[in-house]
Amino acid sequence: MRIREFSSEEFEEVADEFFIPVIIRTAPDVRGRMAVQELGEGLALSQLRSGPRSADRTEQMAARASEDDRMLFAVQVAGRGRFSQHGRLAELGAGMGFLHEARTPFTWVSQTETRHLVLSFSRELLPLRGAEITEACGRSMDPTSPGMHILTAYLGRLFEIADGLTAPQRMDAGHAAIDLLAMALRDVVPSVAGGDGPAEVLLDMMLMHVREHLADPHLQVEELARRHHVSVSHVYTLFERIGSTPASHLREQRLLAAQVMLSDPRHARLATSDIAAAVGFVDRRTFERAFRRQYGVTPGNWRRAHCPSGSAPATLEEEMPPR
Repeated sequence: MRIREFSSEEFEEVADEFFIPVIIRTAPDVRGRMAVQELGEGLALSQLRSGPRSADRTEQMAARASEDDRMLFAVQVAGRGRFSQHGRLAELGAGMGFLHEARTPFTWVSQTETRHLVLSFSRELLPLRGAEITEACGRSMDPTSPGMHILTAYLGRLFEIADGLTAPQRMDAGHAAIDLLAMALRDVVPSVAGGDGPAEVLLDMMLMHVREHLADPHLQVEELARRHHVSVSHVYTLFERIGSTPASHLREQRLLAAQVMLSDPRHARLATSDIAAAVGFVDRRTFERAFRRQYGVTPGNWRRAHCPSGSAPATLEEEMPPR
């Protein structure tokens, strides 16, 4: 870990060395402290403490940014401030996060003494399309969102233990932080037209997760959101892409799996309640009602009509009409 104490006159030098060039305005008596954990080439995690100040990235400074220019993601651990980029203004409070890029001008004002965790990385490391990265800049990130909550906890812990990691471990941990950042940004990035982006990838991951965990009775929309570190509202937005809701899609997939099992002679001797449990329905009668609404027949009648072996006689529970 590198640590540097600095005065107000040295603030611009420190920003240039550890972050990106900016113009700093602050009171003469303001002092600061920077602690930096180098995670790998083009990747660092810093803890910054300082008094009130403003930082401006000018048009001329932004024009000098290279193609793989710097990105900064900051978590405002303590204090108040505001940040503006791309015409967007983010009011910042404790726990909020915000992303900014070096290639365009910005203004960052801290109105009180502040403490930040800052992840500095090359733009190319963030697995989002260029337009999505630009749309994410200048927007505050809600500290209560699942993705942001996990990311903040991870960065804080990584800063504490990085000294005890080997160089490859620090690099892996840094790339994991970038992946968590991309996940958290999905809650704040608006839809951007053009090509398959992270929204499509995330939706595909959710659809696969549903297929692989149908038997889990706890798999509902809230659990799907938690497991993928996004908000419930974002899950609904993603499922709109396939013209469904998370609950409807999950129910349809469970019923489809049950239909396949009822048609398979290998499962001919399984009772309806066993098949219901195997596809995630806790209550057999709920399963039978849903099956009948979906396919127009009871599970038992479907089995007699479609199971090739015509084997096991219907059990009493299969003959009972749904209530």
